[in-house]
Amino acid sequence: MNSFIYKNKSWLLKIKRFINKTLRFDIVKYPTAELTRRERLLTNQNISLVLDVGANIGQYATELRSIGYTGKIFSFEPVSESFKKLEKASRNDSNWQVFNFSLGDFEGETEINISKNSVSSSILNNLPQLTESAPDAIFVSKEKIKVKTIDVIFDELNLDSETVFLKIDTQGYESKVIAGAKNSLSKIKALQIEMSLVPSYEGVLSFEEMSEDLKQKGFSIFSIESGYFDTKTGKLLEVDGVFLSQ
Repeated sequence: MNSFIYKNKSWLLKIKRFINKTLRFDIVKYPTAELTRRERLLTNQNISLVLDVGANIGQYATELRSIGYTGKIFSFEPVSESFKKLEKASRNDSNWQVFNFSLGDFEGETEINISKNSVSSSILNNLPQLTESAPDAIFVSKEKIKVKTIDVIFDELNLDSETVFLKIDTQGYESKVIAGAKNSLSKIKALQIEMSLVPSYEGVLSFEEMSEDLKQKGFSIFSIESGYFDTKTGKLLEVDGVFLSQ
């Protein structure tokens, strides 16, 4: 019996290698350990609303649905082309609302740099490291966008009664989003935030600086999720930190 199991595992490994090499697909266990931890957190903390800041075309919200989260999702995406796709993705989900503006530390308008791959678009200017590790992250145009603060949307959308999970993926602008939540951050139960090990944008806080800032604001680290890495060297450049209010 043990020999039979071993031989079958050997064939499975050969099949996986063939698919990886020939078709350029990877076979992984789903849900991953990171997604399982996220599902447990959302469930155990009774999260009723996820604020999806920097939604792009809806990847994060779609992932939440795939792991069984059925609560409310409010997604924020300022780039017009990405927002069209986000709208389409959310169309048949009555518990998923989308908003065509950015969140930051002020109320008004600004310009965002649009990247070729769309996911690297940022209000901030990039550093050489970004395009050296990901050539498709190059900025190709600019677009004028609207900006609001989390404090304002807490009032506008009447969120005080919700148990809120805040996800921020704004390409270096995360600290500005946090700065716009001076009055409402204490009402947020947990948050997931992109953190830089190696800066890709001008003015971005380092992993250590962001960790200390969130600690001072009453949050403790819950878990770390692997993120963006240099495809040439394999060096990890960004992670997602998940934090719980203390």
